[in-house]
Amino acid sequence: MTRTKAYLLGLLALVSVFPVAAAASDIEPVEREHFVYYFDSPRYIDYADSVLNSVRRELTRLLHDSLSYKPAVYMLEDLDYFREVIRGNFPDWGAAAAVPTARLMAIKSPDRYNLNKPLHELLKHEYSHLAVAHRTGIRSVPRWFDEGMAMLVSSEWGWSHNLAMSKAAIFGEFIPLREIENLNRFSDGKAQVAYSQSYLAVSYIQREYGDSGLVIFLDEIARGALISEALTASTGATYREFEEEFNEYLAQRFNVASLFLDTMWFWLALAIIVVIGAFLKYRKRRQYYKKWEEEEKYQSTDFDYGDPDHPERIDDDDEPWRS
Repeated sequence: MTRTKAYLLGLLALVSVFPVAAAASDIEPVEREHFVYYFDSPRYIDYADSVLNSVRRELTRLLHDSLSYKPAVYMLEDLDYFREVIRGNFPDWGAAAAVPTARLMAIKSPDRYNLNKPLHELLKHEYSHLAVAHRTGIRSVPRWFDEGMAMLVSSEWGWSHNLAMSKAAIFGEFIPLREIENLNRFSDGKAQVAYSQSYLAVSYIQREYGDSGLVIFLDEIARGALISEALTASTGATYREFEEEFNEYLAQRFNVASLFLDTMWFWLALAIIVVIGAFLKYRKRRQYYKKWEEEEKYQSTDFDYGDPDHPERIDDDDEPWRS
């Protein structure tokens, strides 16, 4: 490649990036007590600040951390700028991302994208990532713990996660915890199983060993312990032992029976919705007919006019008031 061609290609790259940067500079930051907002749609700022302050209080208590810094929170319509902010590629099914090293989180604008999740869940989820990273400093927790904590804090567990785990149990599709590190490369369906397992693993630690189990795990990671060592300190089991114990728990909770119950409740709920809809439609129709009958009493077309040529010579049969 000649120097001229290289220069032209470089110039073209700068021109293609410049409009995105220029568009980004138009977003005026809005600074609040604990967060700084860069929103394409400022109307979401008050809501986001309320949600984030609420989850910040919860995480401060749960993690035993002051979280004394102001993360930047982006809500963007421009997908190219979104990728630029998060500094990397992003799966198509993703709606938001956190970048702990830059102390920021970014969410695709609900005005332009179907987020598939309520906005408050996304805000809590992504802030949890920042909080956990702040808690462990330069050390990183395993991806399953990070995602599990985020789901725990944002209360995301629902019927669809139950169904995904029941299917995974039947078809032998549980994912080894170590493999969840590659979550961003998973398909949408496999990613849902990975998120579900992550949530279940963290909630299992919390249920069996309390909040202190989570705190001890984070303390050990922060001081540089290996994952297996951190698990031993918090649960008494090595990584392998914990995963075996956890898989036994999954097998007991999710199976053919759980899938049957999940689908049964789905069809039952659907049947109830159909019945309620039919009843409401029937009631509306009855109200319409009743109104129609009431109107007919005063606008009847069923009259007996007698002899049209000499109307007073022949009595009307259905006019008893004449006699």
